Amino acid sequence: MRSKISDALVGFAVGDALGVPVEFKSREELAKTPVKDMQEFGEHNQSAGTWSDDSSMVFCTTESLCNGYNLEDIAGQFSKWRNRRFWTPRGRVFDIGIQTSKAIQRIDRLMEQGLRIKPIPEAGVNERENGNGSLMRILPLAFYLAEQPIEERFRLVREVSGLTHSHIRAVIGCFIYSEFAIGLLKGLDNYTVYMEIRRLLPEFLNGKADSAEVEFYSRILEHNITEFPEIAIKSSPYVVHSLEACLWSFMRGNNYRDTVLQAVNLGDDTDTIGALTGGLAGICYGLKQIPEEWIEILARKEDIVDLAARFEKSLNPPQ
Repeated sequence: MRSKISDALVGFAVGDALGVPVEFKSREELAKTPVKDMQEFGEHNQSAGTWSDDSSMVFCTTESLCNGYNLEDIAGQFSKWRNRRFWTPRGRVFDIGIQTSKAIQRIDRLMEQGLRIKPIPEAGVNERENGNGSLMRILPLAFYLAEQPIEERFRLVREVSGLTHSHIRAVIGCFIYSEFAIGLLKGLDNYTVYMEIRRLLPEFLNGKADSAEVEFYSRILEHNITEFPEIAIKSSPYVVHSLEACLWSFMRGNNYRDTVLQAVNLGDDTDTIGALTGGLAGICYGLKQIPEEWIEILARKEDIVDLAARFEKSLNPPQ
């Protein structure tokens, strides 16, 4: 599984870094000057190969999972990133979502008071708090949960999402993405994984959430997302849009490079859509398919590979 972890983490970070310079650019702008390679400067004035908060939080989650599952420790890693620049690409936090920032401030207060860190209570959370801030960091949990029963997988995805995004709609998005990654980790091709998700998850999710909430994902679960034209795919930070854009791009691709570039060039939340797609494409196509020149300039590439190795060792301790 080590190679798959490296494939996923590097694939995720590369997709993220491709999207960072053009974040918030419209699809129309990118149609005129599409992303074809790593770029520097742009929206956040960063060097080429710089990844964003998406990858930082994925690496923080992975770092915590190296020592087993501990929700409070995962929360503590997020606090270290925001406040002490832990797992930043170049020593600075330059991008963070509003909801995520507020959630980490909550974590900080609980830590200062010596109180147990739990998911944000669902009571009082409204549907406008359904950005992609937990979806973007859920990938490492798929490796940890791969051999667990589906009930346990859902329970822990819900907990981890709930550190920043506890609305059931965000949780469902995280769960679908995680289940997709787990299917790929088991060696299934992307079409088979998608067919299994459409066959199994609607009934399971309707037992966990109001059917109206599950319905928000009907274009993925009841229809075939790949059959929608590009004009019908939105790539905003809204969790449903982000997951649709990711799976639409991934399912329509047949190699890492073209798949991730297609995702980034949808525009808008380019770093997150690129990262989400890059993570799945990394698992599917492997590290060798990621252009070498992209990996070469990726920030902290050696640290990422080392983290993957440590995570693999923790999942498969010597007998």
